[in-house]
Amino acid sequence: MPVITIRGQFGSGAPDIGKKVAERLHIDYVDREIIAGVAEKVNATSKKIEAKEMPPATFFKRIGDAIAHAYPIASPEGLSAPIPVYLPASQIPLDDPSYLRGLESVVKELAAGNAIVIRGRGSQFILKDFPGVFHVMVVAPLKLRVDRIMSIRNLDEKAARQEINSFDSSRHEFIKRFFKEELENPLHYDLVINTEHFNLDEAASLIIDALSVKNP
Repeated sequence: MPVITIRGQFGSGAPDIGKKVAERLHIDYVDREIIAGVAEKVNATSKKIEAKEMPPATFFKRIGDAIAHAYPIASPEGLSAPIPVYLPASQIPLDDPSYLRGLESVVKELAAGNAIVIRGRGSQFILKDFPGVFHVMVVAPLKLRVDRIMSIRNLDEKAARQEINSFDSSRHEFIKRFFKEELENPLHYDLVINTEHFNLDEAASLIIDALSVKNP
């Protein structure tokens, strides 16, 4: 079963496309928000893990095992130490090599298990030498991205453009600092999709079709 990495420009539709691909292939989907949520729950002694807030139990365990492998130190309560692997971009310690080691460990642990779709956080670079991994980038013209963010987040055009600029600059800095690469260089990807020309369902179909060609 496949391992797929997907990243996209802010407002391109990449998260929804990644989820659609995972749903159609009946495999897990994970992104930084899910992993950060699991890490927070694992380390919160006073919080009850609600089923509606978490991925299925088997998937929760899979992420928890990957986190524990990256950070095996236990607290006095027997829980894992706080996990900095999926910090918000503004809080990433760009001068701390241990952050990258932890990030790589979690991503590789997830990829080494069952089939999965992984969005973002340099997974396309971390897994570039993993056999059979399929890398996807999703793009869209700036005007279309602005319109989408205005609609999704109920923002005016100026605020939407500011969010896009902030997101794009932080992601480019993250990739350049840790991986010494250009984030949107198409040579890093097996497939680049422009969602100006394809809706989200069509984009998901393109990924699945292309995946079957690369990994018959």
